[in-house]
Amino acid sequence: MKYNTAEVATLQPDYLGFIFYDKSPRNFEGVIPEVPKSIKKVGVFVDETVDVIIQKIKNFGLDAIQLHGNESPDYCKELRKHCHAELDSASQYEIIKVFSIKDEFDFSQLQPYEDVVDYFLFDTKGKLPGGNGYTFNWDVLKDYPSTKPYFLSGGIGLEEMDNVLSFLQREESKYCHAIDINSKFEIKPGLKAIEKLEEFITNLSFRT
Repeated sequence: MKYNTAEVATLQPDYLGFIFYDKSPRNFEGVIPEVPKSIKKVGVFVDETVDVIIQKIKNFGLDAIQLHGNESPDYCKELRKHCHAELDSASQYEIIKVFSIKDEFDFSQLQPYEDVVDYFLFDTKGKLPGGNGYTFNWDVLKDYPSTKPYFLSGGIGLEEMDNVLSFLQREESKYCHAIDINSKFEIKPGLKAIEKLEEFITNLSFRT
């Protein structure tokens, strides 16, 4: 599979994601090129063992772990414990737990994760974990009960630019930490359309 990671890195995103899930057409295999230290490298996993995640962090120099499966609060706690014990204890390895939304969501399920993850990520509920290419109803986030920062994800492309900017002016965006984009900016799985990405990032930077 062809990637253009180094080219994407020139746009200075806050995070770069690498999917380690063999059922995904974007499953990453290869070598991550040198990228600026200001960009956090995120490993995306689905119901993976803690040992495998720790090994991927070591092999690829990951800074953050995105959990896209049915990982329990106890699992997240165990993962954090192993990160501290087996890796550089001076580094902070961010844990991002994904929750999928369609038209409604029971926010009470977030509570057990409050103390064991750094961020929530809200994605669109679909047949597969992530990469479904369409947005969920962001009005659901009006009921967001937490102060934990979150990522907004799920089929966001250039055509959603006005909606994203409008959302970022609303009260429910108060704890929105990042906008997660992927499939709408692909030429094919793993290969990003640089001009589209640059346009999105520029619009977001200058209009927020």
